[in-house]
Amino acid sequence: MPQNTDALLPIMTGQPVIPVIVLDDAKDAVPLAKALVAGGLPAIEITLRTDAALESIRRVADEVPEALVGAGTILNGTQFDQAVDAGAKFVVSPGLTPELVDAAEGSPVPLLPGAVTSSEIMAALEDGYSLLKFFPAEQAGGAAYLKSLSSPFGGVRFCPTGGVSAKNADEYLALPNVLCVGGSWVAPKDAVTSGDWDRIAALAGEAASLK
Repeated sequence: MPQNTDALLPIMTGQPVIPVIVLDDAKDAVPLAKALVAGGLPAIEITLRTDAALESIRRVADEVPEALVGAGTILNGTQFDQAVDAGAKFVVSPGLTPELVDAAEGSPVPLLPGAVTSSEIMAALEDGYSLLKFFPAEQAGGAAYLKSLSSPFGGVRFCPTGGVSAKNADEYLALPNVLCVGGSWVAPKDAVTSGDWDRIAALAGEAASLK
C-alpha cells in the first residue's frame, strides 16, 4: 500500500524544522513540548533511544493537544505498534524494511522512512514511498549529495537529519527536493536538563523562521 502522504505531507510542509528529541526523563516531555509549540514548532519527533521515550510520547499526546508528537528511531514493526499505541501521530525510521512496510500498511499514522543510496530510494519508491528521511545527512554527503539526487529522483522529497544545525539548515532548505529538516539543536541537552524552557522556546522561534 502506498505511503500515507495525505497525513505526512502537511507535517513536513508545516514547519521548516522538526525537532529531534532524546529524553532521559519523561517528566521533561510536557514542558519541552510546550516550549517548542510556543516557539512555533508543534511537530516534534521523540526518538526511541531511551527507556523514557514511549512514556514521553504518551504524556505529550495526552497533555499537549496543540503538539503533533511523533516517534523516531523506529526499527521494526513492534516499535511501530508501540509508538502508535503511545499516541504518536507520525513515525520516523532511519531505514525501510518489509516488516516496517507491513506495520505501516493501512495505519492512519504515516511512516517517514530513511533512504540514502539510489538503490534504497528506488526500493522505497517500489513500496510506494516518495517522502523520505535522509540520514545521516552530513555524514552521507550533505547538501551537495542530496542536491545531486534531485535530477534522477524528481518526485522524491526529503527531510535531512543528522548533523543538520542552525549553521547549515538553510543550505538544505534551499534545495528543491527538501521539504524540511530534522535537528536536535533547538532543544540542547543542557537546556532540557536545567529546565530552561524559555531558551528552548527562543531557539524554536528562530528555527521556525527559517525559509
